[in-house]
Amino acid sequence: MGVMMQARLIRGCAVAATALVLLFGATAAQARAPEGDFADLAEKLLPAVVNISTTQTVQNRGAMPEGLPQFPPGSPFEDFFKEFFERQQRGEGNRPPRQVSSLGSGFIIDARGYVVTNNHVIAEADQVRVILHDNTELEAKVVGRDPEVDIAVLKVEPKGRTLTAVSWGDSDKIRVGQWTLAIGNPFGLGGTVTAGIISARGRDINAGRYDDFLQTDASINKGNSGGPLFDKDGNVIGINTAIFSQSGGSIGIGFAVPANLARPVVQQLIEFGRTKRGWLGVQIQSVTDEMTEALGLQQARGALVAKVVPGGPAQKAGIDSGDVITSFDGKQIASTNALTRSVAETPVGKSVNVEIIRKGKKQIVKATLGELEAALASAKQESSQKADAARPKAGRNETDLADLGVRVAPLTKELRQKHDIKDDVKGVVITDVEADGPAAKRDVRIGDVIIEMAQSEIRNTDDAVEMLKALKDAKRKVALLQIQRAGEPRFVPVPLKS
Repeated sequence: MGVMMQARLIRGCAVAATALVLLFGATAAQARAPEGDFADLAEKLLPAVVNISTTQTVQNRGAMPEGLPQFPPGSPFEDFFKEFFERQQRGEGNRPPRQVSSLGSGFIIDARGYVVTNNHVIAEADQVRVILHDNTELEAKVVGRDPEVDIAVLKVEPKGRTLTAVSWGDSDKIRVGQWTLAIGNPFGLGGTVTAGIISARGRDINAGRYDDFLQTDASINKGNSGGPLFDKDGNVIGINTAIFSQSGGSIGIGFAVPANLARPVVQQLIEFGRTKRGWLGVQIQSVTDEMTEALGLQQARGALVAKVVPGGPAQKAGIDSGDVITSFDGKQIASTNALTRSVAETPVGKSVNVEIIRKGKKQIVKATLGELEAALASAKQESSQKADAARPKAGRNETDLADLGVRVAPLTKELRQKHDIKDDVKGVVITDVEADGPAAKRDVRIGDVIIEMAQSEIRNTDDAVEMLKALKDAKRKVALLQIQRAGEPRFVPVPLKS
């Protein structure tokens, strides 16, 4: 009954839309529709799109059944229902584990049997099966997975079959408004074709550090995950990964991992079984409008280098803390995300040009990229090997930096121990922060160490006083501090009191 009523409502909307067209003429979307239809293209592509079926063993212990009332933590009703449920479980005994199945989509990228899908489609699965367009089921082996970009590569044995594979397109060339075709397995219905346009590019949906999604209004639903998004020439320009929906169904806001981000990951997973991302060896932060004057920029753009990893590619190239990276390997860098993605997509060992702004002057340096995964592994091993030899400073005379609203002192052994400041850190430690002062409003805290001011090294309290005076004399409105907190450096623009 409910399904029939829903179908009538949808059909009624279509009739209403037709009536509007008859009254007012073709809509803008129809006026731009390509000649003919997508039938020939869909017929060509459907054999390359597969359904992914996974099976997972789930233990029955410890989970509360669905449908029980929810009460605030600590409520006596919560204890009552929990006790009731536990008694029921003990009465039933330990039931055996159950098998849970789920469905997704994928596509054949190589006739040898390599299949691309989303990582979340096959994550935690005990068994993965690939169902071809002709309903043939094949056992699949997981070749490699990358949770960062949510991509996985599977391998099936063709067993004498000729598999249809599709080719990658250039997602950088796709334009907003161009037609796209999505093929997948929504709600387990099998090969389903939907069409739409590219609604937006470069979407950041907070899924991860490499977010750069294509947005489309082609209908994408549960089960479409891992399926391909094609351009009008039949090339894969994206991997359908997520939807925005309050109901769980498509409302015309779907997101796909762009092909140019996915392709190198897929190649690495096939070749190495894991990713090998480029690594520059910098910690970066966004450039704000308040920082532009101090950094010598005309506008807030680029990625500000907060820290350079000792011995890393950036340091070897001459990149320093306080530099603003504005171009990387010929690509303009508008934000930190853009640099993160560009570096990760660049092959390990490649030598690239990096354009930086240093104290208002443009420079170009050449950096040879390392491997991110190797650097992370090395960092874990070295994190516990820091020297702890005490280097006490004489005296604890505090100095007021009234224009910033803080009080500072030289780094002594006592203060290092009190605020857990490592011995190799140099600068002045903040011992007091004026409530509602400029520094407090920028979240500067007691125990932070000022290591630079206006991109000049601060070695003692005299340096801090002199630099602050120079900024005031130059009628600067903001002091760009580089502070260190819990071992991590960070640039903070602090307005000066007028």
